[in-house]
Order: sequence, then structure tokens, then C-alpha cells
Amino acid sequence: MEVILLERVEKLGQMGQVVNVKPGFARNFLLPQKKAMRATKANMAVFEKQKAHLEAVNLERRKDAQQVATKMDGVTVVVIRQAAETGVLYGSVNNRDIADALDAAGYKTDRKQIVIDTPIKTLGLFKVRVVLHPEVTISVTVNVARSQEESELQAQRGGMVTAADLRDEDEEETYVQETATEDEEA
Repeated sequence: MEVILLERVEKLGQMGQVVNVKPGFARNFLLPQKKAMRATKANMAVFEKQKAHLEAVNLERRKDAQQVATKMDGVTVVVIRQAAETGVLYGSVNNRDIADALDAAGYKTDRKQIVIDTPIKTLGLFKVRVVLHPEVTISVTVNVARSQEESELQAQRGGMVTAADLRDEDEEETYVQETATEDEEA
């Protein structure tokens, strides 16, 4: 089925291109989302009349998305989840969880804008793409941890913290406190 793209669609084409896609993709995604219209002579004429308006609207949306992208660039969000001692999550972190974390951090995003390339099923730091506009994509770091303290440790170390690492930190802290009290007594 041939369609005219009304906006840039990743891995398909730019606005105004006539592309051949499978009928199901057109019927179920492109047409209902208003990302394309059927490529008939009448629709081609309508598109040519509206082309300047569509390009102006697209340019305005892209400018807004770029402004938001400059604010969100390099953002790290923390997602607290339960996990086994080995660091494997009891479940996974999905795009809705990340959207909620971004909303809590003050960035309004929709779950459909978040693209997770590989499933997040372990503790650690992960890069996730946020598509603010078809032409504007940024990367956000997601810190998946069991607690806030663990997330801070992971951020410092740049990776997953195991339960043994947390015990070592606690033992070190206890040792420092004990030596401080011994010094005061002496």
C-alpha cells in the first residue's frame, strides 16, 4: 500500500515521501496516528496545498523539542526495585516506570516517547532513548537500584553494586565510628 508521510517516521522516510508499506502497518499505525495518508491523486493534491503549513507546524514542534532536549540532556533518574542478591530484578523496568520517574524529576514525557533497546532486568545504570520529536532524540540514564543509598553508590562507581559491596561499606562505616570513639576515649 502506498502512503504519503505527513511527518518523519524512523526507518521509513521523511515528510512528503511516498512510500510503500504493508497494509496492516498503514491501517493499524500510520493512518490512525495521522502520520500518513493514502497516496491517491486527490490526497496528493491536498498534501501539496497543505505542505507549507505542515512544514511550519513541524518546524515549530521541532524547536520546542530541541528546547526541552537541552534541559533534559544528561538527566539521570532513579528507579527503585526489589532484586535478588545477584542483582536480577523481580520483574523488569518498562517505559511507563521511566516516564513516571521523569515526571517526578519535573520532565513531562509520555511513555510512548521512551525507547528501551534491551530489556532492563538487572540492577545498574542503563542508557534509554527519549524521542521528543521524530527528528529530536536524547539519551537519559536510568539508575535501577534497591534503595536510594545503593543508587548513589552506583552513580559514584558507574555500575551495579552487589550486596557484598553494601556490606563492605557498612563494615567500613562501623570501623570508622569505632576508631573515632577510641580516639575520643584516649
